[in-house]
Amino acid sequence: MRHVVLWLTGWLCPQLVFAMSVVFINPGKSDEVYWVSAARAMEAAAKSLGVSLQVMYAERDHPKAIEIARTIAARTPALRPDYVVFTNDYGTGPEIMRVLDEARIKHFMAFSGIFESAVRQKVGLPRQQYSAWLGSLEPKAEEAGYLTARELIQVARRAKAFGSDGRLHMLAVSGDRSTPTSVRRSEGMRRAIAEAGDVVLDQEIHGAWGREKAAEQAAWLYQRHPEARLIWAGNDLMAFGAMQSWRARGGKPGKDAWFSAINTSSEAMTAIQSGELSALAGGHFIAGAWALVMLYDYHHGRDFAQEEGLELNQSMFVLFSPTQAARFQKRFGNLDFHSIDFRRFSKVLSPQIKRYDFSFSQLLN
Repeated sequence: MRHVVLWLTGWLCPQLVFAMSVVFINPGKSDEVYWVSAARAMEAAAKSLGVSLQVMYAERDHPKAIEIARTIAARTPALRPDYVVFTNDYGTGPEIMRVLDEARIKHFMAFSGIFESAVRQKVGLPRQQYSAWLGSLEPKAEEAGYLTARELIQVARRAKAFGSDGRLHMLAVSGDRSTPTSVRRSEGMRRAIAEAGDVVLDQEIHGAWGREKAAEQAAWLYQRHPEARLIWAGNDLMAFGAMQSWRARGGKPGKDAWFSAINTSSEAMTAIQSGELSALAGGHFIAGAWALVMLYDYHHGRDFAQEEGLELNQSMFVLFSPTQAARFQKRFGNLDFHSIDFRRFSKVLSPQIKRYDFSFSQLLN
């Protein structure tokens, strides 16, 4: 099993060095910008807070995330972490919870939580059926879909990209059908379309978060819907795949077709500044770092359940302007987040804090 340890000093004897120990089951690839960004932000938060953090990558092999949970549960009690942070990508969350709960290892869901009502009936609420499931923290994924679609529509209106029927025609490349983040981003996109009144969603497909599949799908979408000039994408990789196919037809992104994306990769930041991307939202990779802040406070007697609730859904996204993108690249372009003092966001270490503010925009100041 491939894994990368990002902040592991003292892991074998965390009680001698650290206040607490955490494992993050990372569902992404160890060379995937978004999930590496998430892990490095957690590394910075762990160092700031004095937490022992181990990151284990599932490499987008979804059953492997469950296998990682099993290996953690199989550790001897002395080598088990105090907490495990995990996601519900591709619906793996409930089984991970079951495995960790049986081992009595406290766990916390971040990035994507429980969405479907049928799953909710099965797992219940945190600290009920699974007593070791402490809670969850999600970025408002619907917000990202809404902000990018709304901006994309406004840019296309100014460019007068109307079809022969006088309406704007959009294609949507979503992530997948089961991950709550993907579903909610698409809901936000559809809300923006409903508000606009002059936009037609010609077709929505699922690109599985990848560039290659999105490029392949976009090629036949362009043939099927020749009047579509707006392409909304659920992440940056799929947007770039769709752009690739548009260029192959002789098109020029930002000139004769308009694209949106979500994430904060260097490629995306450059594209929003050049105008190839017309809308870009991001910052939600920080959710894992905020989860460590919450767990630090919990570990030190400040239970978030009392003031915040058990399942938090917080605004984290920034709709990046070219100026903000340049600022992000200057400060975080090398994926080094150690300049952030995460201690000032902890209620234990900063007692004046009454409610958590997990917005990303405050980190760009």
